[in-house]
Amino acid sequence: MNKQDFYAAATSLGIGNTPLIPYEEDFDADIYVKNEAMNASGSVKDRPALAMILQAEEDGILHHGDTIVEATSGNMGIALAYIGAKRGYRVLLTMPETMTVERRQLLQGLGAQLVLTEGALGMKGAIEQAQLLGMEKGHLLIRQFENAANVKAHYLSTADEIAEKLDRVDIFVAGVGTGGTLIGTGKRLKEIFPNVKVVAVEPAGSPAISQGHGGKHAIQGIGAGFVTKLYDGSVVDQVQTVSDEEALDMFYMLNLKLGYCCGISSAANIVAAMRYANDPMYKGANIVTLFPDGDDRYVTMLKNAPKQ
Repeated sequence: MNKQDFYAAATSLGIGNTPLIPYEEDFDADIYVKNEAMNASGSVKDRPALAMILQAEEDGILHHGDTIVEATSGNMGIALAYIGAKRGYRVLLTMPETMTVERRQLLQGLGAQLVLTEGALGMKGAIEQAQLLGMEKGHLLIRQFENAANVKAHYLSTADEIAEKLDRVDIFVAGVGTGGTLIGTGKRLKEIFPNVKVVAVEPAGSPAISQGHGGKHAIQGIGAGFVTKLYDGSVVDQVQTVSDEEALDMFYMLNLKLGYCCGISSAANIVAAMRYANDPMYKGANIVTLFPDGDDRYVTMLKNAPKQ
């Protein structure tokens, strides 16, 4: 799978070339946000979902009518269900029961079969269940947490799209779920802008990268509780932890006061990016981060939001 092949398929599905928008708050540095909620199924996961399917087709391990199996916190499942339906595959997904109702409804609405796992077991529990289901005949476990095509999707697309819009990127900030977005984009950005600082964001309640252990947290989409096989520490210059309180406060402010229509992992990215934007050392810097998904995945949370 090369860049041309990826974009040929992506363009036909409405994936990629998402807008890079300025975060218009008052800092001495500039923050730009790649709005991945504008992908066809509404999240950054469209890119790796497509890349993993294309690679499996190219490798001859996925055939029309087969069932794609995966463990997902929501967005990857939605992306797989969307692309799977378009390309003739059934989709069977496992996910922790703690994920939002909106995500479940979207998955079922796209025709995916959903298996909920015990919330306390986190993504590890969902992965173990997916591994069992993936052993059945006609099933392919896509393995997003270790599939190299996950990283390749961002290496081939996300980074170059950013570089097309900016003549300089000083800091790139991204949350870590599978690690695909951070590592794929970060690696390619370092080839284009050798001095860029690549920053990983993880929940303070589940600091697997920075402290070596997982834990419970409320930042959906990042912080799987373990360091994935896709995570490459040689690409990363710094790790920032964000607390549930910081992320939730920013999530409500971004949506209810500032009108950015984004998800909670987006808020965590902004919290981390602002730490650099507020640091005099980075005056005049171009800081790039992402909105991995939009507010449509969090309607219940917004509906029950504390008074601002």
